[in-house]
Amino acid sequence: MNPVAVVLVALVLAGGILLGWRILDHLDDRKAMHGLAARQPVHPPSFDVALVEDLPEPARRYFLYMIEPGTPLYKVARITMNGRFGMGDRDNPNYLDFSATQILAMPEGFVWKMRARRGLMRVSGSDSQRWTRFWLMGLLPVARMGGDLDHARSAFGRYVAEAVFWSPASLLPGPGIVWEGLHADCARVTVQHRGLSLSVDLKVAPDGQPMEVRFERWSHANPENQYRLQPFGGYLSEFRSFGGFRMPTHVEAGHHFGTDQYFPFSVADVTAVDYPQVRTQ
Repeated sequence: MNPVAVVLVALVLAGGILLGWRILDHLDDRKAMHGLAARQPVHPPSFDVALVEDLPEPARRYFLYMIEPGTPLYKVARITMNGRFGMGDRDNPNYLDFSATQILAMPEGFVWKMRARRGLMRVSGSDSQRWTRFWLMGLLPVARMGGDLDHARSAFGRYVAEAVFWSPASLLPGPGIVWEGLHADCARVTVQHRGLSLSVDLKVAPDGQPMEVRFERWSHANPENQYRLQPFGGYLSEFRSFGGFRMPTHVEAGHHFGTDQYFPFSVADVTAVDYPQVRTQ
């Protein structure tokens, strides 16, 4: 066979394999998102102030601000967002514009499915408690990781912290969830699930509006590229009501929160929040 033809055949085969791989990722994303959505309570109770009357004062104020009385306590949220995602550091953030949809089902997990761009460059993929996998131009895998305890522990930090402001019903007092007061305007929630544990500190305004979250995240975002606990957190603003829940629609977050190394590598603007319903026969 002509050498040029051999090269062309090889390129076509390689392209087909990569395309098939990408399609399998899409199907995997969809299956995982549907599985998490199915965690939604079918007939959830409604929010009553009695559920939080025994909590420390800043935690009680937080729940009274975030959830209107009588709101069905849906614990699985679907969040649609746009924003910027930094691929660099404080001195050179290297932001890409992104759009994403996330299913958040604390304490089980999350899936964040995104598309990002800068100029002609395109990046797409997903992040979850099980994997991180991104593709360049839809055909070249540029990041594939996960499936180990380091990844699971790091992801647990992300989705527990995000539940504080995007899924407050999932953090009401119950098994594996403990609230404590740190001072008049700060509460700490500790979540334990399947051998993992995380404490998130939440700063609230006098009316209970959450203003910032911070915690120690298991991460390798450091010059040594070694997993260790290090500060992570962000700022919350521009609250709106979605189905009886008040949510921040502007969230800026990043590694090394509260230090001179901090920069908000994730800047998200929420465009919609809804609560997928489980169909019953």
